[in-house]
Amino acid sequence: MAKVPKPSELKLEHKFPETGWMDTPAVFSPGNFSYPGKAKNLKVLGLANPREWSPTDDDWKLPSDWKKILLEGLRERLDKYRSLKVFMDICVRCGACADKCHFYLGSGDPKNMPVLRAELLRSVYRKEFSLAGKLMGKMVGARDLTEDVVKEWFMYFFQCTECRRCSLFCPYGIDTAEFTIIGRELLNLIGCNIDWVVGPAANCYQTGNHLGIQPHAFKDMLEFFVDEIEAVNGIRIEPSFNRKGAEVLFVTPSGDVFADPGTYTLMGYLMLFHEIGLDYTWSTYASEGGNFGFFTSHEMMKRLNSKMYAEAKRLGVKYIIGGECGHMWRVVNQYMDTVNGPADFLEVPVSPITGTRFDNAASTKMIHIVEFTADLIRNGKLKLDASRNDNHIVTYHDSCNTARGMGFLDEPRYVLNSVCNNFHEMPPNTIREQTFCCGSGSGLNNDEFMEMRMRGGLPRANAVRHVHDKFGVNTLSCICAIDRAVLPTLMNYWVPDVSVYGLHELVGNAMVMEGETERTTDLRGEPLPGMEDNENEDI
Repeated sequence: MAKVPKPSELKLEHKFPETGWMDTPAVFSPGNFSYPGKAKNLKVLGLANPREWSPTDDDWKLPSDWKKILLEGLRERLDKYRSLKVFMDICVRCGACADKCHFYLGSGDPKNMPVLRAELLRSVYRKEFSLAGKLMGKMVGARDLTEDVVKEWFMYFFQCTECRRCSLFCPYGIDTAEFTIIGRELLNLIGCNIDWVVGPAANCYQTGNHLGIQPHAFKDMLEFFVDEIEAVNGIRIEPSFNRKGAEVLFVTPSGDVFADPGTYTLMGYLMLFHEIGLDYTWSTYASEGGNFGFFTSHEMMKRLNSKMYAEAKRLGVKYIIGGECGHMWRVVNQYMDTVNGPADFLEVPVSPITGTRFDNAASTKMIHIVEFTADLIRNGKLKLDASRNDNHIVTYHDSCNTARGMGFLDEPRYVLNSVCNNFHEMPPNTIREQTFCCGSGSGLNNDEFMEMRMRGGLPRANAVRHVHDKFGVNTLSCICAIDRAVLPTLMNYWVPDVSVYGLHELVGNAMVMEGETERTTDLRGEPLPGMEDNENEDI
């Protein structure tokens, strides 16, 4: 892990570069790039050119025909994706997107402007696929595809979290994330990816989840949480695994099983399902809701998304409920029908508790845990004591993939306001559709990339600092496993008085369960408001 400067030492410079962008090479230094994919992981995924190499090497050990591979790959995608061809041709370089990217705001590097990041690929397109580019070259923004260009692609397509904030402000509707996705696909063709993407994807192939958790370990961890819940409220929960004939298959990111603070969110799921008597089961084979294939290629995204539906079919459930995740939901909401097709073997979800029919999931047959919980609360099916969260002064981070990717804006806030008495919004231009990214998404949540993560997360941290200073906010809630994993580090760096909580952890704290013993602590074992004296007596 590269040494990260202290916040006071982190230089933020936004100025004109001394040389033109085509003449400014990518410079790899500790903290600004991620380690490349390991050969063993590329082999598991069937990706090209598995080898051991480093971006700081002069020789990247590319295939001898690497240029032909890339150009043929680009030609194939131009023919396949009409949107890509349109996006290549219509940008007028107005710069409306320039200051909307968290990585540009945090680094000051012009190539992190979305318009210029797209130009890295568009310039090659002009040279190879337009008459003007072939005849006039650099004069019309065209350039040859060289090894230096490949290195530039690797650096900047992996300094983009595909959050799509820039697309919100583009007057032509260009989705720069699609450039990043295509750029990464092309790099995959010659074996250039990062290990924090291909590693989790390879684990999914081998064990069903990103973390490589074996089925018995997955089951053991859930049973550990059952013990923890019983210690908190005296109720013994009995989850089922791989049970055929259950009404619902529940799938959540593996980070909720093995990574704090997501583990407390998972405890909230278990408590909720027990309290309402939901007939559901977990799968130890499709034990991952997240989809790191999305950061690899469209094909890999399709393969990893299909495992949830294959398991739902094998178990004979009626529909799927998914946990708090970002990219799982963007894939299901934006891509499922196109890449995998409608899940016609499942039923349109209907809540067995309220009778609500979720017609928004008529095709995917999969509903978000938050909309399920919001429906329960709206219909008075949960007994809640919001005062149990009175030690939390809360704000809410709209996760990019659920907010911009699926328009999931009001339901989380409805739940939050039902389980917390002290909620404050961040400034309007930093939330909802305009939310700032955590700075560590799309496979960039690794330690060696830490400086860029802290830079990229600065806009989000700035908004949190604003409500912290104005309202005393000490809790940042979110509904994404990646956010829960990376925001604690970001907060510790920029706003150290703020802790990170999943939404269903707060639900679990507030829920008054039938038959529970007197609650004195929250799910983290910390005293509930007014119970501090009880804790001191125990000591």
